[in-house]
Amino acid sequence: MSKPTGRIHEMEHHAADRATTRPVVSGTQGVVSGGHPLVSMAGMRMLLSGGNAFDAAVAAGFAAAVVEPAASYTLCGECVALIHDARGRETLALSGQGTAPALATVRLFRERKLDRIPTGPGANAHLSFTVPGAVDAYLTLLETHGTKSVSEVLAPAVHYAEHGFPMYEYMRGLLAIPETRSQFDIYPPGGTAVFYPGGRVPEVGELFVQPALGATLRRLIEADTKARGHRTAGIAAARERFYRGDIASAIGAFSERLGGLLRASDLAGYRARLEPPLRTAFAGREVLGQSAWTQGPVLMQALGMLATFDLRGLGHNSARYIHVVSEALKLAFADRERYYGDREDALASIGDLLAPAYLKERAALIRSDRAAAEAPAPGDPRHLGGAARSTGATAGVRTTGVSAAAADGTTHIAAIDREGNMICLTPSGGVFRKSAFAPELGCTLSTRSEMFVLEDEHPNGLVQGKRPRTTLVNYLICEGGVPTMTVGCPGGDDQSQADLQLVLNLLIFGMNPQQAVEAPRFSTQTLVNSFYPRVYRPGQLNVEPGIPERTRAELSALGHEVTEMGACGIGAVVTRRDPQTGVLSAGADPRRPTYALAW
Repeated sequence: MSKPTGRIHEMEHHAADRATTRPVVSGTQGVVSGGHPLVSMAGMRMLLSGGNAFDAAVAAGFAAAVVEPAASYTLCGECVALIHDARGRETLALSGQGTAPALATVRLFRERKLDRIPTGPGANAHLSFTVPGAVDAYLTLLETHGTKSVSEVLAPAVHYAEHGFPMYEYMRGLLAIPETRSQFDIYPPGGTAVFYPGGRVPEVGELFVQPALGATLRRLIEADTKARGHRTAGIAAARERFYRGDIASAIGAFSERLGGLLRASDLAGYRARLEPPLRTAFAGREVLGQSAWTQGPVLMQALGMLATFDLRGLGHNSARYIHVVSEALKLAFADRERYYGDREDALASIGDLLAPAYLKERAALIRSDRAAAEAPAPGDPRHLGGAARSTGATAGVRTTGVSAAAADGTTHIAAIDREGNMICLTPSGGVFRKSAFAPELGCTLSTRSEMFVLEDEHPNGLVQGKRPRTTLVNYLICEGGVPTMTVGCPGGDDQSQADLQLVLNLLIFGMNPQQAVEAPRFSTQTLVNSFYPRVYRPGQLNVEPGIPERTRAELSALGHEVTEMGACGIGAVVTRRDPQTGVLSAGADPRRPTYALAW
């Protein structure tokens, strides 16, 4: 069984021989890690000028909307976060997940003969628009826990948009995918002129400028500077302009012009939410995450099942270890598909799915000699020893195709300051090459509504004003009741899987933050993919190139259909604060241009 192993630094000698391509980045005054060095620098500028970790995350979030658009993140997208206020000793989950428009109903899609909410590639992106949530989440975070003004946190992003930044290899590679350009060509005048200046993919090192996006950000600064009084007046003015002013009008008009369901009135009633986090115990620590309006409990359920195994004895990334972890994930994803969603009863009963007795029973279903060839039935925590009625979630779903969400990813940001304030933030906007570009805004709109289920009684069923069950998640790890580490990454359905492996790397195998993010990863595809067209690939186990051939052969012998994929959860970030010394450290994933900065 997985047992408490003492403080993290006391275990690190177990992993001392694990070489990394980068060092752990450490400091004492602040640490920021983002999906690109310029994003991390935007956050670091806030720390260097006297701001706190929350100011840093907001600045980095806005900057990422400029620097990382091809990573499926847009200013008109969404985000989720976990925040720890050291002075107030308060930890909260922040929901910046946008909601379904008022016109979006199950009846409407049924009348159009659709059994899923479609999006691109193709001319269907407008049917899955959600209310932009990230901007209000950033403004709420700035208002409640930050110290800077709107103008200050937006300064780096505006500079990157107006003056440009050098094109980098990861973004260029995504722009070079034929489907990306063809999607922008569908909605003229759209993003083709912006992302393909002169009709070509920009070269690495070429300055990439986004004047329309810069102008949208400037409108928020104008609202801030015209407001009178405390900085919170400027925050309120910026919120008003985005959600009830000319920006909201432009968003609504663009959607209506395309035949979409989103309207300016949908934005007017939106507000981000600060909520208590979900908690679970594992290996003598406490892991905090978002509740069942996300896939966050998947990791927590898997941890509860894996607590019954001697994971260290199995050996890190051995065939038996990968088998046990992936089988636990299959069981957790089966419960996700049946029970998770932004509905009051689902959120209230999530504790039943985390009950030790229930998870012990689920863990007993894992066969040591054979992989489950199909998605298992969901359990029934109310009646131990039984399975819930199947919802038919896998019936008729496609078993071919590639999920662009996992390939494109999104991005992740984390920051800790010298006071111990801590935040991990995962922003997104659906999939970059599946959405529609609004030229008057300089960005795409989120297509997250594609994650709803068109079933009236399902917890994740489409309802006006409801949050789709988002794949966006991140986690805090507590030692002695105090948050000391953040864990997060991009990756669609792979997010909770990669995050699980990061947590196990840290807590079971004693890896430092950089070792944890660089270790090879894997992911099961025996689940219904959250993104349209909801692909289902029973038996498929994706592994990164770092998983040896011998291990793959052993996994195949156990019944896994092993498939090599380029990366799983690329762009992972782990940050840590030593509770005794106050030393701050971070690990940033070299699979992408993710970089950590410290001082």
